[in-house]
Parts: sequence; C-alpha cells; structure tokens
Amino acid sequence: MIFSIALLMAVQEAPSPVFDDRETRDPVTGEFPVEPYEESNENAGTRQFSGTSMAQAFGGQKGIQRIADRLVDISIEDPRIRDIFKGQDMVRLRRTLFEQFCFILNAGCDYSGRDMRAAHKNMGIQMADMNALVENLQIAMEEENVPFRKQNRFLAKLAPMKKDVVER
Repeated sequence: MIFSIALLMAVQEAPSPVFDDRETRDPVTGEFPVEPYEESNENAGTRQFSGTSMAQAFGGQKGIQRIADRLVDISIEDPRIRDIFKGQDMVRLRRTLFEQFCFILNAGCDYSGRDMRAAHKNMGIQMADMNALVENLQIAMEEENVPFRKQNRFLAKLAPMKKDVVER
C-alpha cells in the first residue's frame, strides 16, 4: 500500500521532551514551553493543495479539526503505537496537527509547528509505526466521510515526509 508510508510525521510535534506534572503549562494555550524555533509554513513538510476542493471534501476547518482530534484519540489507544505518545504534549500535538492538515488542505490556516525532522528527532519511529498511524488516519477520514479518492490524494501528499520521520 503505497500510501501507507505517510504520516507519523505529523503526530509527534514537540521534539520529544518528556513532560511531567512539575512543568508549567502556558496559562493561555495549555501547552508546555518549547525551545524557540523559526516558524514557517514550509515546516509543514509539503506544499498545500491549490483550490478549495480538498478542504471542502474534508469538511472545512471544522471537519479537519475533527479528523486531527480523532486521529490522536485513536492513536493514543492503539497498542501498536500508543507508547510513542506517552509523555508528549498532547495539547500542542492536537493544535499543530490540525494546523498542518489545515494548511496542506488549503483551508485557510498557517502552520506554526517545527519541521518534520526536528519534530521527530530521536523518537525511534519505525515503518510499522508509520503504517499504524496511516491506518488510524484512514479510519478518522472514513468516519468523517471523506471520499476515498480525496483520502488517497492527501496521503500521497504526506507520503514523502516519511524520510524525515522514520529513523529505523
């Protein structure tokens, strides 16, 4: 399945610090602090689609938000990959995953997260992890009634990020 090479890239967004209850979340965002980095839409890992048909097929920003949230929910319960998410800033992950999907789908968002290589550095992500995440994304897209052809176009857009995410 050529498209199943795509997406663990978006799922881990902070560069792998492990957080505990002693750390202080930002009172406005609810996120843990991160080291400064240059924000750019180029960090999203690919160019956005032209036109609005992809964003519309995904239900606009609200549908994209539901898909991103559902992907996280499924993945943190998935015994194949849930350990990857332990200790991660899930508030930040949900926000930046939504931003990334929204930007790529050309639904009117900017991406403020780290680039894919920095976001996944030293996480030890394997191809099997990536495949599990893609399966979870497909479930989330199916639940939101995204047409199959649009799902495949999105996965094809994400697939090249594998080189920046999979480490072994």
